[in-house]
Amino acid sequence: MGKGGRERVVEEEEEVVMATDFFWSYTDEPHASRRRQILSRYPQIKDLFGPDPWAFIKISMVVLLQLSTAALLHDAGWLKILTIAYFFGSFLNHNLFLAIHELSHNLAFSTPVYNRWLGIFANLPIGVPMSVTFQKYHLEHHRFQGVDGIDMDVPSYTEAHLVKNVFAKTIWVFLQLFFYALRPLFLKPKPPGHWEFINLFVQIGLDVAMVQFCGWRSFAYLILSTFVGGGMHPMAGHFISEHYVFKPDQETYSYYGPLNLLTWSVGYHNEHHDFPRIAGNKLHKVREMAPEYYEGLESYKSWSQVIYMYIMDSTVSPFSRMKRKLSTTTTKKD
Repeated sequence: MGKGGRERVVEEEEEVVMATDFFWSYTDEPHASRRRQILSRYPQIKDLFGPDPWAFIKISMVVLLQLSTAALLHDAGWLKILTIAYFFGSFLNHNLFLAIHELSHNLAFSTPVYNRWLGIFANLPIGVPMSVTFQKYHLEHHRFQGVDGIDMDVPSYTEAHLVKNVFAKTIWVFLQLFFYALRPLFLKPKPPGHWEFINLFVQIGLDVAMVQFCGWRSFAYLILSTFVGGGMHPMAGHFISEHYVFKPDQETYSYYGPLNLLTWSVGYHNEHHDFPRIAGNKLHKVREMAPEYYEGLESYKSWSQVIYMYIMDSTVSPFSRMKRKLSTTTTKKD
């Protein structure tokens, strides 16, 4: 794996500190070739392709639970609202965010439009419309992983140059959801389509109804659940663990821990990028069927530990991502 352009500043004691450029690769991303190798050896993996038949029920339960919780907190004190948002609501909203991730791959229904409507429904407790726009950028992340100027999952140079120490990285982690949401709008804005307006109007309708019938505190609970769940929170560790380079020759990392039960198994991230047409509830079977392709890869057992390592390791920063030029990558379909 190439690393050209990766510069490091060395102190007098020869301690390696934070990088000043990304890792640059001059080969294609690894998932397409590994997918071909695995399928040639284990063609039965294709039997795992397709939607999760329980997705609609699981999403509906979480949406209704979160909206009911918000309604019950209509006259609660702010400390109580914040506490419940962090220790309960954050897990529900992050679960819905990752449900939207599943739906962006059409893994609830075989008919794409049904997945889009379910995504708009799953979006409701999050408080801010994002389901439709997320899909547009996320599918590019799969097709053009790490490609400069296309993959908006990779931090910008501005972000990376600003985040230079433990304090700045701590603030960045607290606000990482804002960076993920706003980065593509500034670096690669796309004109909104009619589905994004539908997403917007449905979301505004729910938000207004929540304020009208339950009050501002109920709406604030939903927003806080989204914000704290995407920042310094165990579940938000997946944002860092998935592609931040802690080992120079590996650009995607899996997590095999208990939080996969709440996150649609997004921790099986190498497996997901290898087979984006397999629903989260079956991704563990990929590793079971083809263990030799995954057991040698670095992986994690704790997302909280990943956050800690990211903040405290002086060699790791937003620059710790693999990038490549478009000319080295061929267009791939999910």
